[in-house]
Amino acid sequence: MNTVVLVIEDNEQNLYLMRFLLEKHGYTVVAAKDGQTGIQIAKEVSPHIILLDIQLPLMDGYSVARELRRNKAFDNIPIVAVSSYAMVGDREKALEVGVNDYIEKPIDPETFIEQIKKHLS
Repeated sequence: MNTVVLVIEDNEQNLYLMRFLLEKHGYTVVAAKDGQTGIQIAKEVSPHIILLDIQLPLMDGYSVARELRRNKAFDNIPIVAVSSYAMVGDREKALEVGVNDYIEKPIDPETFIEQIKKHLS
């Protein structure tokens, strides 16, 4: 069974890089460019992990994480924030809303896949 990764990311370059790295390592990638669409796709495909940008149009990543965590179907699905927010407290704020981990952008292609694998059993 292929591991399905939902990437909720509005920046084309960031999405391209993540998709490239993930698909190169055998993951199936589905993508959404805004939070509302991301929530809908998550309900439709039940991904194994969700990579979530924080700064999104229509609905920010914090709101997306809170909404997903309200749904019991997503209790065991890891949500990893992938964000350029790197100020003191940003990581903690993401963790408070139900995100399991926090990866700072720009992502490091050398370590990105290992950071994702640690959340998949």
